[in-house]
Amino acid sequence: MTVAPARPEAERERLSGARIPLLVGSLIVAVLAFQLNASLLTPAIPSMAVDLHASAGVVSQVQSLFFLSGSVLGMVVSRWSDTIGRRRALLVTMAALLVGTLLTVTAPSLPLLLTGRVLQGTSSAALTIAFLVLSEELTAKQFGISVGVVTAVNGGLGGLDGYIGGAVTDAFGWRAVFVVILVVAVLGTLSVLTFVPRVRRSAARRMDWLGATILGAFLVGFSQFVSEVPSRGIADPLTLVWLTVAVVAAVAFVLVERRVAQPLIAVPALRARTAWPVLMCTFLTLSGVFASTNFTVVVLSQDGANGFGLNAAMSGLLFLTPTAVAGLLTAPAAGWIAQRIGWVRSLRMATGAILLISIALAFFALDKWVAFGLLIVMGVFYLGLYQATANGLSVLNAPADAPGSLPGIHGACFGLGAGTGVALVGPAVSAGTPEGYHLALWISVALTAAAFAAALVLRPTPNALPAGARPEGAATA
Repeated sequence: MTVAPARPEAERERLSGARIPLLVGSLIVAVLAFQLNASLLTPAIPSMAVDLHASAGVVSQVQSLFFLSGSVLGMVVSRWSDTIGRRRALLVTMAALLVGTLLTVTAPSLPLLLTGRVLQGTSSAALTIAFLVLSEELTAKQFGISVGVVTAVNGGLGGLDGYIGGAVTDAFGWRAVFVVILVVAVLGTLSVLTFVPRVRRSAARRMDWLGATILGAFLVGFSQFVSEVPSRGIADPLTLVWLTVAVVAAVAFVLVERRVAQPLIAVPALRARTAWPVLMCTFLTLSGVFASTNFTVVVLSQDGANGFGLNAAMSGLLFLTPTAVAGLLTAPAAGWIAQRIGWVRSLRMATGAILLISIALAFFALDKWVAFGLLIVMGVFYLGLYQATANGLSVLNAPADAPGSLPGIHGACFGLGAGTGVALVGPAVSAGTPEGYHLALWISVALTAAAFAAALVLRPTPNALPAGARPEGAATA
């Protein structure tokens, strides 16, 4: 894997003074515009269903299509930013978000609403491009701290997103939620235009559109396969079609990328221990943790027969909000810790802690207050330390000739992992028995154990070494 050569800080143009908080602030607004799309909408789905004369199940596609398009288009635009520049790529994402949001605000029918959501999904690239901008414009210490801050913002509004979305819907209707998103998107666009510098160099002369298309087909095939398995079963013809699409696309991607002069990401680079363990670790961590904290425990808490018998609002307030707040408070320090002790060591520490917490949760999930405390600790290590460290590593360990490749694919792993985890534990949770809940949580333990193993295999590039062991100038990619 090719790593950017170390260069003395004096030879590298870095932002300084007031320009740093202005840059970070502008990226925060752009990322927030994406995050609100992901977190504000769920409470508005029943109201959308009534207005658009469709079932809630059908209307729920406003979320699934958003995340699916975000995985594909976010990956493509992130890699494309190596060719057209970070600022232009950010403006592309914001333009797609603005057009998509205008469609959702005015959509008279469900098909137009879903089209708008697909366009809005492009904004997922804002997060990965933000980290790339920070790596190119800031020093190592500034990069570490800023990655934590931006990651904290990407976690949402302290777990209150759903409540706020519901309150806005109740007061003004579901379209008002999109108006809020539109206002933030306009502010994000203006801030990018004003404060994000023009990229001074380009890592790639052309975009590998064929490779991007094939990888996109894999992401769609795998996502749809995972979503269909719980309801249709693995032997269903439609499920097998999506599995076939994913397998064929994966094989085609490897064959094509070996022959392209400027691949989306070189196969040797993807096979390196500096790259694939980052992707696998995030995929497995999201599979295990999202399935346990955002699905199994939530369902358990609302089960009146074998769980805690809470209503939906109290369940979220007790088991989701404190976790989110813990992550929000911890993430800003996570990047600073990682650049001091080493990004890979920080990732191993986070995944190790997540594994231990997952084991404890599997043992004590039926004790409401023990589960409450464990989820707060999970927020510290998962939403705080892990996500900030993994996001930073995807940039620092990326190949120098394709710096947007690893962060783009890494961003797609978040959605893929979450969907896979829920699919794997879904049958056990659906049983609605103590044994079923415990089985689901032990499945999550197995997934987080595999993530920890991937972290142990991971190797750092010089950019990701501890501050004292890093070659001079090798602070960022």
